[in-house]
Amino acid sequence: MGTIRSQDQWQNIFKEQENSGSTIVGFCRQHQIPTATFYAYRKKLGVNQSAFIQAKITQQVEVFSSPEPMSLNVGNISLSLPSTTPASYLAQLLRELM
Repeated sequence: MGTIRSQDQWQNIFKEQENSGSTIVGFCRQHQIPTATFYAYRKKLGVNQSAFIQAKITQQVEVFSSPEPMSLNVGNISLSLPSTTPASYLAQLLRELM
């Protein structure tokens, strides 16, 4: 049989979980509380999940806005290519122009 907790104890558990930065599943596992019981009491006591969600950066990426096209000028010829042109294509093009 599980542990019987008072309404105040559940309120404290909900606050502790929210302040811990852990997921509900992780928090419940650490404190040996069945997740189904946690959710059931949270619903029963009318505890809303916080509107604030703490996020963790897992990968940083650079964002480019409208990349400039590449320009190739050979003599009096000017060629404009999208910046997404593959390097292999550029290499082949340069070999052909030389």
